[in-house]
Amino acid sequence: MSGLEGVTAAQSSICFIDGEKGILSYRGYDINELAPNATFEEVVFLLWEGRLPTSDELEAFRSELAGKRDLPPAAMAVLKQVATQMGPMDALRTTVSALAAGRDDADAYDVETDRLKATATTAQVATIVAHYHRLRRGLPTVEPDATLGHAANFLWMLNGEKPTPAAERAMDVALILHADHDLNASTFSARVTAATLSDYHSAMTSAVGTLKGPLHGGANIGVMRMLLEIDESGADTTAWVKEALAAKKRIMGFGHRVYKTLDPRAVHLEALSKDLAEQAGETKWYEMSLAIQKTVKEEKGLDANVDFFSASGYYTMGIPLDLYTPIFAVARVAGWSAHVLEQHENNRLIRPLSDYTGDLGKKWVPVEQRAPTVEA
Repeated sequence: MSGLEGVTAAQSSICFIDGEKGILSYRGYDINELAPNATFEEVVFLLWEGRLPTSDELEAFRSELAGKRDLPPAAMAVLKQVATQMGPMDALRTTVSALAAGRDDADAYDVETDRLKATATTAQVATIVAHYHRLRRGLPTVEPDATLGHAANFLWMLNGEKPTPAAERAMDVALILHADHDLNASTFSARVTAATLSDYHSAMTSAVGTLKGPLHGGANIGVMRMLLEIDESGADTTAWVKEALAAKKRIMGFGHRVYKTLDPRAVHLEALSKDLAEQAGETKWYEMSLAIQKTVKEEKGLDANVDFFSASGYYTMGIPLDLYTPIFAVARVAGWSAHVLEQHENNRLIRPLSDYTGDLGKKWVPVEQRAPTVEA
């Protein structure tokens, strides 16, 4: 099948998706249960351990994550070197690889060691993104605050200001919603790398490189660029969308490879985008998004996906467009790690076949007898 569509490549107990019914669950918990109730730390624990933590376990896990936020000296040196020379996803990929520097267990791939690396990397990916943003702007980096949760601390290190409760909750929920999504492209690449018995950081580097692609991690950037384009044109939003559809232009943030109905994550992100807009006193982007959603549904029968409302939500929080995909990685590193842990528990090399479509039976011709290729 083209793109491995419909092909089962692994057995997993981490994430369940029913694209026909619009169901997403982590370890048996529907996303509609987790998004309004959980914190990102609880979801990470759930993904890795297969169950929700007790209050004592949650406190210990929060402290463990908070204690790993600082970057190793070698990784920080790499980040400082590349921050003004690379785009954010390139810098993230390179620095994630450098997180292995100085570790005695860098080449180990057992589950216990992977778990230690996963804790550190999940904490540190957020630090890399925040430090990168400030370094490229010539601003001093902000030290992590161990009293803050993962989402709040990320915004604190990014902006140098404590986030509002609305912004903190919005980021926490966004991280939860992006934490895992079965064998998406980046998760699959992580599992393929892990299956060779390569090390944890190699698997994470593979995943970040895959996420960089605009067909995977960068779609919400396209959504926000579309909103800005409509706003700058001064056109009526509905009219602009109808004209774009008539011209067969792609409207970003709609449809999904898996979901044949409304992406369940989009429901929660729409509510968060609305809350953020009202808190900020600027509802323009949210209202434009609603108009686009209504028009595309009426004209093409397509529903919004996870990227659509995350775009206006991040923009309202003041997050630069080119950090949208790195923030995706801040969340998805939890899922990548869960899948690497699962892969290494019962490993088998992932080696699919292909349908060969080329020629067979060709005969060798000495170079002096080969006719030149005639171009049409």
